[in-house]
Amino acid sequence: QLQASGGGLVQAGGSLRLSCTASGSIFSSNAMGWYRQAPGKQRELVAMISSGSGTNYSDSVKGRFTISRDNPKNTVYLQMNNLRPEDTAVYYCNANIQLRPGVNMIYWGRGTLVTVSS
Repeated sequence: QLQASGGGLVQAGGSLRLSCTASGSIFSSNAMGWYRQAPGKQRELVAMISSGSGTNYSDSVKGRFTISRDNPKNTVYLQMNNLRPEDTAVYYCNANIQLRPGVNMIYWGRGTLVTVSS
């Protein structure tokens, strides 16, 4: 399962760091990432990182957010700087986990709320 933490309330221009750890019977973790869903909107990709640390960001967060991972800990991080009110959303972590050779599953965390006040 995935356990996320680090959300909260911050003023515009501030920073937060989200973390998400995969636990349980894991052979390896492949791509891991973060999505977000604002009220009344669809869930959207924020950032993704491959097992080799290749990254992909949505245009709206490029230059402000940084995704990273710690493979031995099966943990993915999202450093969010220069936050804006439009970043307010529930943030969900997502991971492609290899349970054993040839068996992969996609997992979602429960979500952590990020609120940015103006």
